[in-house]
Amino acid sequence: MSPEQFPGTACVGIIANPVSARDIRRIVANASNLQTSERVSIVLRLLSTLASCGVERVLMMPDKAGISSMLLRSLNRERNLNHTLPELKFVPMDVTSTVDDTFFAARYMQEANVSAIIVLGGDGTHRAVVRELIRGVRRGKAAVPIAGLSSGTNNAFPEMREPTVTAMAVGLYAKGKLSAQQALAANKVLEISIDDGLQQDIAIVDAVISSDRFVGARALWKTQSLRAVYLTFADPEVIGMAAIGGLLEPLARADAGGLAITLNNDPEQCRLHLDVPIAPGMICEVGIADWRPMPADHPFIVPLAAGVVALDGERELPFEAGQQVRITLRENAFSTVDIARCMRVAASEGLFRHTSPRQ
Repeated sequence: MSPEQFPGTACVGIIANPVSARDIRRIVANASNLQTSERVSIVLRLLSTLASCGVERVLMMPDKAGISSMLLRSLNRERNLNHTLPELKFVPMDVTSTVDDTFFAARYMQEANVSAIIVLGGDGTHRAVVRELIRGVRRGKAAVPIAGLSSGTNNAFPEMREPTVTAMAVGLYAKGKLSAQQALAANKVLEISIDDGLQQDIAIVDAVISSDRFVGARALWKTQSLRAVYLTFADPEVIGMAAIGGLLEPLARADAGGLAITLNNDPEQCRLHLDVPIAPGMICEVGIADWRPMPADHPFIVPLAAGVVALDGERELPFEAGQQVRITLRENAFSTVDIARCMRVAASEGLFRHTSPRQ
């Protein structure tokens, strides 16, 4: 089905993962869980703010976990109160309650030429959206920037920010009040290839090599089996596997290249030990054998005979003896709406100022 087109109308996509922050790390680390009602509240704040910025239409991913149904009831209440909201349409799709929903919704929104996609989820949700958008660009579709809102477990990629501010920045860009040069930031990805492309995937924050031979519960939180970490950026303020690099050698998102770290607890090969916040409230000691920069477009060969590759915190790609795993950092792979820069530019250019009418 080809998406409906509305030339000249500002349209923003919203993908809200209804089950983010519900993996095993929430149990072992006693972390909080974002309830459905709060997810709906966030979407309502996004909608009302986008409307205030002049955005006419919003295209949203449906779900069966309660966000869509609760949101529709809330929208009826808002309209009865005469609150202004954009026209909301749900992506026409069969909901499977799997990551395929995110893939389909991102693809549909890209084909519908939305100005940007606001993503509500964790690192895994953002990775799924980015992966589909990159594939779309390779098929000749226009690049679509994303704006991330954190609701997952180990969030290194999406920043913690009030949704109102995120929607203000996205609205300014969607309405053309900020140019792409003013509003957007380029981001790096890691391309993972097994056996010269027999299996392929990407990571937007980290690719972690584990000696485990199974996927299991998918979420990665035990450090004993970790052998290497490859990072697009290394922020000392995040938690999860990316924190290993952040506390070892910080690397900003805008910096060139990435960081490759070899892990080993063997006293003869370990250069130092690092205390790392692997999950909320969980500090683990990690043995560091070596680390070095990852230049862009330079393949790194994984020095482990067999194991599994975890992408942005979730075990995804098992590999066996004889299979070669290559990890390559690519720069300028996709764009995000730089919320902080948008708001600074908007303030300096007076985009929120209004002249009071004379009495």
